[in-house]
Amino acid sequence: MAPMGIRLSPLGVAVFCLLGLGVIYHLYAGVISTRLAALRGSRTVDLRELLALSVDAAVQGGKEVKIVHEGHALEQRSKGKTKEGADELLTTGDLQSHKKMFNLIRNAAPDVTVYSEEHDNTVDKTAIWSREIPAEILEKVEGGREAPAGSVTVWIDPLDATQEYTEDLVKYVTTMVCVAVDGKPIIGVIHKPFTGFTAWGFVGQGSNLRPRSSYSVVAPKVIVSRSHSGKVRSFVQEAFGNSTSITEAGGAGYKVLALLEPPPGESDSVDQADVYIHITLIKKWDICAGAALLAALGGQMTTLKGEHIDYSGTALSKGGLVASVGVDHKALLERLPNGA
Repeated sequence: MAPMGIRLSPLGVAVFCLLGLGVIYHLYAGVISTRLAALRGSRTVDLRELLALSVDAAVQGGKEVKIVHEGHALEQRSKGKTKEGADELLTTGDLQSHKKMFNLIRNAAPDVTVYSEEHDNTVDKTAIWSREIPAEILEKVEGGREAPAGSVTVWIDPLDATQEYTEDLVKYVTTMVCVAVDGKPIIGVIHKPFTGFTAWGFVGQGSNLRPRSSYSVVAPKVIVSRSHSGKVRSFVQEAFGNSTSITEAGGAGYKVLALLEPPPGESDSVDQADVYIHITLIKKWDICAGAALLAALGGQMTTLKGEHIDYSGTALSKGGLVASVGVDHKALLERLPNGA
């Protein structure tokens, strides 16, 4: 008698193979996932290159902001209300700048985490960084400084001061990029699209700006938000007196620049202040770049209670903020009222 054999149909073979693959997947999926995560964690990014990339992204985003404004194609709409009841506006300028900045950074540094104020995830593979590092960065920043990709968080504000942008108050408008390592702001870039100036700072390395020669903490000039001020005026007057000079301005990036020595050609387009105070909720993409820029120049940006702000995880920063440079930051904090 001839030996009996088992014959499988092509369908049976396919089912058998799929079952086998399923068993293998369940056995090894965890191992593969762990190894991929470890590989990502072992990759590093060059921070000088990331600074140059951030500068280019801010500039390229700024070009989009300016093109939309000059073409009168803002198409503004509200994306919600702030806690103070003001409209949070969105324009074509915000979106076009976001697409350019987000894709430029994502394509050049795919292993880092990127957060942007806007949420259009349209992929644009044509947004390619030239990998050119500006001469002033090569001169002031050492090469070879790296960080694990998994520890890096990049915060993008594609258009800071959107309200003012819609009102033609373009001196307040900036585009910003911040690089945080383990939650600490290390690199800050603030670009002014309508003058073309770009401020940058790298903590421990340098900046293309500097603090002014003198500041006052006895009777400081205080700069605050013009659209999200809350009760900041009474708060500031309680701290420093009813005659305190208070300037209302748009954009967190602009207000940080007001604390610094303006470069040639910029003195007429930026107010001057000794301290920047904000007492309501604020988003981290609004303040991270300014925090890094000030830190690079020996300044500080903290909550009203002097706590450091962690630039990882959630986008919302609570506890208000106090920003200063060239003064005793602790002395400023001690003069603030207990409640905001």
